[in-house]
This record gives sequence, structure tokens and C-alpha cells, in this order.
Amino acid sequence: MANSIQAIVFISLIFLLTKSSNAKIEVNKFNVLKFGAKADGKKDSSKAFLDSWNVACGSTNPGIISVPQGRYLIKSLRFEGPCKNNAISFQIDGTLVAPSNFKSLQEFWIDFHKVDGVTILGGKLDAQGTALWACKATQDKDCPSGATTLGFSSSNDIEILGLTSLNSQMFHIVINGCKKVKLQSVKVLAPGNSPNTDGIHVQLSSDVKILNSKISTGDDCVSIGPGTTNLWIENVACGPGHGISIGSLGKDFEEAGVQNVTVKTITIRNTQNGLRIKSWGRPSTGFVRGVIFQGVKMFNVQNPIIIDQNYCPNNENCPGKVSGVAISDVVYQDIQGTSATEVAMKFDCSKSKPCKGIRLENVKLTYKKKPALASCANARGTTSGLIQPSSCF
Repeated sequence: MANSIQAIVFISLIFLLTKSSNAKIEVNKFNVLKFGAKADGKKDSSKAFLDSWNVACGSTNPGIISVPQGRYLIKSLRFEGPCKNNAISFQIDGTLVAPSNFKSLQEFWIDFHKVDGVTILGGKLDAQGTALWACKATQDKDCPSGATTLGFSSSNDIEILGLTSLNSQMFHIVINGCKKVKLQSVKVLAPGNSPNTDGIHVQLSSDVKILNSKISTGDDCVSIGPGTTNLWIENVACGPGHGISIGSLGKDFEEAGVQNVTVKTITIRNTQNGLRIKSWGRPSTGFVRGVIFQGVKMFNVQNPIIIDQNYCPNNENCPGKVSGVAISDVVYQDIQGTSATEVAMKFDCSKSKPCKGIRLENVKLTYKKKPALASCANARGTTSGLIQPSSCF
């Protein structure tokens, strides 16, 4: 483990140096312990982290903020930019711990806003969400919705490498309004019954890559919101959770579309859904197009392939209406595995905006060692190769 961390840090240093045209530029190093942080998991180290950020952000030189081994109690923090440089790296060898009182956190636990060139290397974020989940299970109206563990908004050239997010109160990682983001070798870990704990959520962002990661949680492993373009997801293990989900879309009438999404070499195990596209059953200007699901293996998945355009939770604001989200050019290629329900492929599309350009290539899904079933409504598409269950187009 130590060697791998050293390798990551070495690569990061090269990355930081090459961001500048002057290869001899000085890299500043900031140890949070020297700013007053305590690695005992008891004393509040929030100010030390914020002070180290402010110094690094205020310098014209690249900076490395070092978090040595230990546990650091951190309250809600916002790391604000823009900075005077665009190369700040957090080298985290320890664990950041949220307060045990879940009501003390704000909407985000750790939030980065308008920062460019930030890299997070290694480390663990322990949000201690168990108590909040228990509160929600009682249906107590005084329970807060919870905090997202890590957020990046309005930021560019972001890398998150080797990070582990544990037991988030709500979403684990949110990428909102960003460009050029890479998440690699990330672990997201929470129980399958933890509510609203989406692993990685992307919206209003472009050129995002999610690579070589493991996501086990209580909601979508990856959720893809409006305005997501050029998203690449590869070599990800998902489960438990709710699978890889585009949506829900169409909640607002005026909504940006989702396009150019590739989901490749994925394993989905013991989840509620596999590959899902979901939209509210009401008018919208939104759309989904140019999506490729390729090389996906599923094990005991309740809804392996599903398009649901009649989403209407609690039957509020949408009964009797139809989705205006236009879904087109979606490819399912080399999809194999087992379904936990008899209907493994369900395309429940909009009457006003039928799904079109759906393409199935070499799909084999079984239920209890027999071919599963398929269901279609307002869906148009083509098939090639072996298709089980038989196409319902």
C-alpha cells in the first residue's frame, strides 16, 4: 500500500510540474499538522484544513496539501476558488471523519467551488451516516435530508485518484457544472439499505471519466443527470445498489439533455436495476441520445435493462401525463447475465416521444436458467446477433 501511494504521489508531482510551461517552478508543500490539525479523530481540525487551503490557493506556485496518517474530525468545509494557481494536490494518507451529530453538517460535507486543477490522492472520507439512516427509517419528519460527502461545482481539470468514501449521509460524490474530470480507482462503500446514497452523481458536466472503481451503496452506483455530455464509465464494479442510471430526467420542463455516454466493461451484482434510463411522466424539453452500454455482466439483477418513462413518485404532478424526454440512439452490446425477475428487458417509453434507434447486439439474459422475457411499449429498434430474451420491437 505504501509503495502504491508513493507511486501516485510521484505521478502527481510530475503532473503538477508539467502544468506550467516552466518545469523548474517551485512546488509548495503544506502539512495540515503544522496548521494545527490533530490526528486523534476528536479535536476539530476544520480550521487547519481551511487555513492550509487558503495559503495554497493564494500562492502562484503549485501546492501539495499533505494529510498524514490518522483520523481528522472535519465539519462542513467549502474550498473556494478561483486560486492564483491551477495545480493543488491533496495527498491524503489518513481518514477524514464527519461529526457524529448528523444535524451539524450542511448540504455538503466537503465542497470545492470554482477551483481548477485540483487533485485528490488517496485517503478515506468517513461520513458516519448510520445514525441518519436510522433516523430516516423511523420516518421522523425532523430528520434532515443529509449531506453529500464530496462535491465539485463549476470547476475544471479535476482528478480524484484512489479515494475511498464510506457511509455517506446522502450522495457520496457529486460533479456539478464541471469540465474535464477523472475519477479513478475510487471506492464507494455503504450498505444496500442506506437511503439516497448515490455513489457518483454527474450533472451539467462534460468530459467526465469514471474508471477502475468499485461502488457498493444503497442507491444508484452512478447517476447521470441533465446536461451530462461526453461521459465515459469503464471497468466499474457495481453492487449492491440501483445500478447505472440515466435520470431521473424531465423533472423540470426546461432541461438540458444527456448525450454521448459510454458505459463499458461493467459488472453489476445483486442490484435493483442494471442499465436504466428514467424520466418523469410529464412534458419536458430534455433528451437522451448517443448512449452505448457495452460489455456488461450482470448477476442476480432485478431489472437488468430498463427504460422507464412513466416515473411518477407518490403520483404527484404527473398523473395522466406523458414524458416529453426524447430517447434515441441507445445501443446495448454484449450484455450477459442473470435476472432476478422474469422480465429482464423492459422498454416502457413515452406515447408522445417513443424511444427510437434502440439497438440490441448479442444480449443474453436468463431467469432461473431459462430465457427471460421482454416487454415493450412505444419502443422502436433493431437487433443483431443472439438476443435473449427475444426482442419485442
